[in-house]
Amino acid sequence: MPNFRAFWVHNLIKPETHRFYSARVRFSRPDPLVYACINHLELQIYSPFSRNKRHEYICNFQYLGYFAPMQSEPQINFSFEQALWQNGLKHIAGVDEAGRGPWAGPVVAGAVIFEPNFKAKFLTILNDSKKLNAKKRDYLFDEIINNCDYAIGSASVTEIDDINILQASMLAMHRAIIGLKASAQHALIDGNKIPAQLNINAQAIIKGDGRSFSIAAASIIAKVTRDRLMQKLHSEYPHYSWHTNAGYGTKAHQIGLAEFGITPHHRRTFKPIKRLLRKT
Repeated sequence: MPNFRAFWVHNLIKPETHRFYSARVRFSRPDPLVYACINHLELQIYSPFSRNKRHEYICNFQYLGYFAPMQSEPQINFSFEQALWQNGLKHIAGVDEAGRGPWAGPVVAGAVIFEPNFKAKFLTILNDSKKLNAKKRDYLFDEIINNCDYAIGSASVTEIDDINILQASMLAMHRAIIGLKASAQHALIDGNKIPAQLNINAQAIIKGDGRSFSIAAASIIAKVTRDRLMQKLHSEYPHYSWHTNAGYGTKAHQIGLAEFGITPHHRRTFKPIKRLLRKT
C-alpha cells in the first residue's frame, strides 16, 4: 500500500484531463485494500498480481477517468489582510504562539502588524517558522522588528500549571496584541480558537502561519524569542539540552530529568513531569 501511494503521488497526479494512463506498481503483498483503492481511483486492473524475484507483487493497471490534481499547499500572501485593508482597516494583527508542547519553559506569543500593501524582499522567504531553519528565522526576525509594529506576550510556567496550556496560550496571545504600539483593529489568529479576552474582531485561521504573512511573521517572532529564552535557561540548567530541544521531551531532556530531577521551569501539570513528581 505505501508503494502504491508513492507511485500515485508521483505519476498519477499529473493528468488534468480525461486520458488513458498505464503503468505498473509494486506491493509488498497483495492486499484487498489495494484493490479497493485502485477501484476507487477508477483504475482498471488488466493483469493479475504476479510475483517478481524481489518477492514483490506487481500489478498492471490503466487509468480510466478524470483524476483531480492533488491539492497543493496553500499559498502564503496578504489575501486575508487585503480584504480587511479594502474595508478601511489599517491595523491588522497577525498572531501566533510558540511552546505549547514543551515540558519546560513559558509559552510565548507574537503579534505583528504590516502596513497596508507592504512590500519587501524578505517576504519572498517569509513562511511558517517551523518550515524554516534557524538562520532564516534569525534573518526574518531582524527584518520584521525593523519594518513592522510587533509585540511579544508570554505566560509563565506557573500560569500554565494554574490555568492549563491552552488558556495560557490564549493569555499570551492577548498580551501580545495589547502590547502593540498601534491599537489592532482586527486580529488574524493561527489555529481554531480566539482568545476570550479580546475586545476586537478576530478570525481564527487553521494553518494560518502558512497562509498569512502577518501570522507567519508572528510565528517567527514567537519562536525566535522563545528559542533564545530557552538557550539562556540552558546556561543556568545545562543538564537538559534546552539550547537544542527548547524544552521538548527529547532523549537528552529525559536523561537530564532522570539524573538531575525537575527544575522550577518544568511544567508540573504535564504528564511526564507529573509522573516524576509522584515517584519522588
